[in-house]
Amino acid sequence: MHSVDSAAPTWDPQQYLRHSSHRTRPFLDLLARIPQLPNQSRPARVADLGCGPGNVTALLADRWPDAHITGFDLSPEMLERAEKDWAGTTGGGGWLDFRPADAAHWTPEEPYDLIVSNAALQWVPNHPESFAIWIDGLRPGGTFAFQVPGNFTSPSHALLGELCESPEWRHRVGDQGRRFVHILEPGEYLQRLSDLGCVTDVWETTYHQMLLGEDPVLEWVKGTALRPVLTALRDDREATEAFLAQYREKLREVYPPGPHGTAFPFRRIFAVATKGV
Repeated sequence: MHSVDSAAPTWDPQQYLRHSSHRTRPFLDLLARIPQLPNQSRPARVADLGCGPGNVTALLADRWPDAHITGFDLSPEMLERAEKDWAGTTGGGGWLDFRPADAAHWTPEEPYDLIVSNAALQWVPNHPESFAIWIDGLRPGGTFAFQVPGNFTSPSHALLGELCESPEWRHRVGDQGRRFVHILEPGEYLQRLSDLGCVTDVWETTYHQMLLGEDPVLEWVKGTALRPVLTALRDDREATEAFLAQYREKLREVYPPGPHGTAFPFRRIFAVATKGV
């Protein structure tokens, strides 16, 4: 989910889903820590901010099969895929739908039992400033839960930023390699959400993932952090290939393949905040 501007990245759902099992695991870990929602005598109302292609939104329907769940995203490509694959009545009689929205400006239009966001808020500058509005939009006892990547100082992302800022590429891609760095440290999230009167659980996990295939780290970042750069260069195929070739070589040095694949550590930050009754 991203703000509308000329530099907003174009998303590729198929590329994003290439590592769907690794990308889904943090959401499952987040989902496991979400407590019982308020007033279980009626179907829950759930919002998924930055739903992407809808594959994790569908997991919410597995947990609350009678709920009305809405996935919000600003990418037309992601919403089209989500609508195609997941929209409609769920197995438990609930309803799953998708709407365009920008998380930077989204305000709950009705009371929600759960507002959740999976690997999206890192794209939203000043997203902690919206916490009060989102929590105000929860019913008493409702929960706001999210996870964001916490690996922006890792070699994969540091190398991308350095390459973008090099003399050769600075004029073409500017700050596109670092435009997604909008996260706080776990303790800061804990303090902000606690200040809003929530019972808050914050933690971090580093997943040590074994990626398979040729240049798998490059393929991983093509689905996420590299999207702004690819969007900026999309009208120049030669420049795109030149940039990818340079970035590929840097990644190969830092993430060499081993006999079982390429090891790729990935830190994630989680928060579950429950509103007082």
